[in-house]
Amino acid sequence: MEKIWLKSYPPGVPTEIDTTQIGSVADLLERSFREHAAARAFVCMGRELSYAELDGQSRYLAGWFQAQGLARGTRIAVMLPNLLQYPVAIAGILRAGYVVVNVNPLYTPRELEHQLNDSGAEAIVILDTFTAALQAVQARTAVRHVVVTSIDEMMGAVLCLADDPAVGEGASPSPSRVSLADAFVRGAEAGFTPVRIAADEVAVLQYTGGTTGVSKGATLLHRNLVANIVQSEVWREPAYRHRSDIGQYITAVALPLYHIFGLTVCALLTMRCGGMGVLIPNPRDISGMIETLRGYAINSFPGVNTMYNALLNDPAFATLDFSKLVQSTGGGMAVQQAVAQRWQAATGVPIVEGYGLSETSPCATTNLPTATSFSGTVGLPLPSTEISIRDDAGNELPLGQPGEICIRGPQVMAGYWNRPDETARAMTPDGFFKSGDVGVMDEAGFVKIVDRKKDMILVSGFNVYPNEIEDVVARHPGVFEVVAVGVPDELAGEVVKLFIVKRDPDLTETDIFAFCKEQLTGYKRPRFIAFRTELPKTNVGKILRRMLRDEARKST
Repeated sequence: MEKIWLKSYPPGVPTEIDTTQIGSVADLLERSFREHAAARAFVCMGRELSYAELDGQSRYLAGWFQAQGLARGTRIAVMLPNLLQYPVAIAGILRAGYVVVNVNPLYTPRELEHQLNDSGAEAIVILDTFTAALQAVQARTAVRHVVVTSIDEMMGAVLCLADDPAVGEGASPSPSRVSLADAFVRGAEAGFTPVRIAADEVAVLQYTGGTTGVSKGATLLHRNLVANIVQSEVWREPAYRHRSDIGQYITAVALPLYHIFGLTVCALLTMRCGGMGVLIPNPRDISGMIETLRGYAINSFPGVNTMYNALLNDPAFATLDFSKLVQSTGGGMAVQQAVAQRWQAATGVPIVEGYGLSETSPCATTNLPTATSFSGTVGLPLPSTEISIRDDAGNELPLGQPGEICIRGPQVMAGYWNRPDETARAMTPDGFFKSGDVGVMDEAGFVKIVDRKKDMILVSGFNVYPNEIEDVVARHPGVFEVVAVGVPDELAGEVVKLFIVKRDPDLTETDIFAFCKEQLTGYKRPRFIAFRTELPKTNVGKILRRMLRDEARKST
């Protein structure tokens, strides 16, 4: 394969990366703690956390987990919004040799139970607001150690011993269910035993859907994440090379840290650079986000199209100071040209769109860091990364012809957790990951997304898989058949529409909406419902989903 994209690389960007000096994410964090101890690491709702504090508190938490007798490689779930507790949790888990299992805090009990059981998680760090979902399923999982925190627990200057907010009044916290502050105190008393972590050890299980509708854990090794952090770091360097006015690197952390885009680009890359992340706990509160960003000289703004669009539509956005903004990164979903043009007009900085997946840690391609306008492509393969456009038989296609985007590089996952069959289906014999997305590559090596090979629905940057939705809705006793498709939406990019054949003639839209509210996270719930007497099918009885999707989009 000829790496035609290398001729389009900016001057000074290496074609290959070297990660031999960083054995693990834990090594990367230890270096940042040493070199930037006095600097601010994260800020949330006005409370700043220095690298020295992050170092100390993550040690205490790691020490508490070790004191519980958890074996090396134990999976520990993290179910938090973007609070100061998040970087403390992931740093503590990783430096003790455990595995982070990121959990969407909005998951219903059904969704949470599946992920905890599939990962085999034995412990969890969770916000008190979400403990009801855990309590509903914990007895059917392997989780025996629970660290509970509250939104304001780390807002004070000093963390004191506190009762577990999830236990009844007057009750004593058990050794396996403690508040975060109590875990800090007990962990400090027990002490932390440093662990030497190898590059090939598992760091994160990042859950993603699949064509089967079953959520799978992308197994990301320490070397996968380290590679993607270094790739992203060297790629962005030309944009910052001549900006002596920047000072400390400051990034807006509105993307959820339980999402791989937020974890790698917003948290780990920021810590690698000794920067500061401005945490946004609720990115849906646009006014609140704007107020949080006010007063900070943001240099980097990673986001998704819906977020950029919502900010631009709030009049207060125009009052923010973006004079030190260097880079706006778009990913997770397609960036619309109209939004990109408005963003550049408002901030003076173009949106640099990239592409990746949970399985690639996530970044695989991105546009030039020195771009002066929105390109409409997802850019070039990152250093040490190869992109091959292939047909269904696995043959590489000529330039300009659409085919499946296949990715090979050090950031590609080790496989799906405990699913060798799914891993085998996702990988080619020569080591490329089959993305399921259709794209083309031009003569300069730039990649453009054409379509999605899978039936995935992309709602505000989150993958929604029709089979999961259909499986849930089909459980309603009034439903005979159901198909879920994605239809365009101005704000979310796409939303879910259901086609239903009734079993109960009295079934209503209200019944389905209420049922889905109990069973599905908000972004997975249907926005539209159409009742039919029958669904189109092939001769062998397979429902023609594409026909329904095309029909739904024409009527939107």
